[in-house]
Amino acid sequence: MAMSRTKPAPAPTPTPAPALAAEKRQPSSRPAPRPGPLISTDQPPLLTGRLKLILAVLLVTQFMLAVDFSILNVALPAIGDGLGFSLSNLQWIATTFALSAAGFTLFFGRIGDLIGRKKIFIGSLALLGLASLAGGLASLAGGLATSPEVLLIARVAQGLATAAATPAGLALLTTSFPEGPLRQKALGINGALMSAGFTAGAILGGVLTDVLSWRWAFFINVPVALAVVLIAPAVIKESRPAARPKLDLPGALTVTLGLLGLVYGLTRAGEHGWSDAHALAGLIGGAVLFAAFFLVERKVDEPLVPLKTLGRRNVAWGNLLGMLAFVTETSLVYLLTLYLQKTLGFSPLSAGISFGVLGIGTVVGGLVAPRVIARTSTLTALIAGGVIQAVFTGVLLFLGTTTGAAMGLLLPATFLGGIGNMLVIVGFMVTATSGLPDKEQGLATGLASMAQQVGITLGTPIMSTVVTATTAGVATASAIHHGVTVAIAVNTALVLVGVVIAAVFLRTRKTEAAPR
Repeated sequence: MAMSRTKPAPAPTPTPAPALAAEKRQPSSRPAPRPGPLISTDQPPLLTGRLKLILAVLLVTQFMLAVDFSILNVALPAIGDGLGFSLSNLQWIATTFALSAAGFTLFFGRIGDLIGRKKIFIGSLALLGLASLAGGLASLAGGLATSPEVLLIARVAQGLATAAATPAGLALLTTSFPEGPLRQKALGINGALMSAGFTAGAILGGVLTDVLSWRWAFFINVPVALAVVLIAPAVIKESRPAARPKLDLPGALTVTLGLLGLVYGLTRAGEHGWSDAHALAGLIGGAVLFAAFFLVERKVDEPLVPLKTLGRRNVAWGNLLGMLAFVTETSLVYLLTLYLQKTLGFSPLSAGISFGVLGIGTVVGGLVAPRVIARTSTLTALIAGGVIQAVFTGVLLFLGTTTGAAMGLLLPATFLGGIGNMLVIVGFMVTATSGLPDKEQGLATGLASMAQQVGITLGTPIMSTVVTATTAGVATASAIHHGVTVAIAVNTALVLVGVVIAAVFLRTRKTEAAPR
């Protein structure tokens, strides 16, 4: 009843004249129900200096992590010559990294919820810097028999660091920016830089390999990781759920081993064909472990991935679309690297520079995507982006063996396809992390990061399998051109599958442009 006596105080000022006077003297005393929403609607540009600094630290980190995925792709032939990798084993340099990055993402995402995302973020970057240093030093061994093993161990350590840093960084970003236009803008810039990082990695790899040595593709990480480790503790606040969750060890083990089995099986199939016993064992083992994972998650009190959350339409289908987006675009870089170097005879430097146009396209797409979502919906961004990507990936089917004509087709097609792909990626990030409370953001970003890592991991083995099966092991320029063409057709089909999934299963999912 004490409340009922305090209410009449503001009530005696209902007349227009006192209201105007009161507005000048004490603006906060007016209820002002209508101006409130208008102010919050116009608030998205309100990015404080601290938020800008947080965003800068997180974006630099995500960019560096993205660079790591592709920086060695262009340098693979040089690494093979220097360390004695066979042609069939070259892809393990990229796959060992991506395997550990994909397999342990959910596990480290939950560890971040337990001990704090900031701690995991900073610790993983320190590990990444040390692993990069070790990877670069491995090259000094030259032709010694142990050099390939040392390099692969360093790549595994880099992958584990990425598995920890990516979901932690993304969770810090989504919890620092409230859901709505501000978060969409942050995710748009993050997506643009992340995708640009893949392209920049290809360019940097080519430049460093031609001008210096491929070992500098490792060393380039060290100063960036060091700078972030020194700056982040003063800028980023600790983030963890109020209620500390328990570690679902059986769930973490089954999903991690399932991912490892699946990727290993696909990689073996790419090298030795689908009838290979090891490939079949990996694929069947992965499927069994995934089934066991779902059974475990139904029974434990605090599951690694609550099936209720995974059952949300935006989480389940959004992450599937994200995985397809990363499968198609990152594997396309692999296919075009083969085409440029093996069919057109480009050097690593020239091939890397050729991907600059794709990088510009992804940056443009990342900047445009939040505006498209704000004016329409995530569904529009997902479908329009997928259609654009499919059309301009399909155009690459007409690539020939003449350099001038091929580049006249490849450059504009990759630019426009990159815009479409980035619309899908930003749409997926917004879709998969929206409508969830902050306490579930670690899980949501862990799932989104896993979709990203798995897509990147599976893309190269899948397309490598297609190329190998089409060429039947023949490595002539014309055979590789034919194999790449068939793989591009498969790539285009996968993009169209994503468009259909978005249109059918996310047709009612819309992201509101303004806060309520």
